Amino acid sequence: MANVKNLKKDINYVLGDIIEAVYLYEIATTGKPTDETNALIDETILSFDTLITKVNAKNVENKKSHFKQINVELEQVANQLIAKINSLQ
Repeated sequence: MANVKNLKKDINYVLGDIIEAVYLYEIATTGKPTDETNALIDETILSFDTLITKVNAKNVENKKSHFKQINVELEQVANQLIAKINSLQ
């Protein structure tokens, strides 16, 4: 299923870019990790694990709507994390 493969790649790329943005923020400001940035990275990794677990679920009745819902959830999580990055300072 190419769609599942692409969804997993999207999850990986989007959340990976968010972690990279946190690292860039650290470099640009303090030059070292802070408690807030560490918590944000941990939250991003937890979101990644949760989404991948949902993608790998085998007992799904309607796969098409299930994957669409995961895609919507990815967008919501990404927007929340980006808002938290923007609120750092």
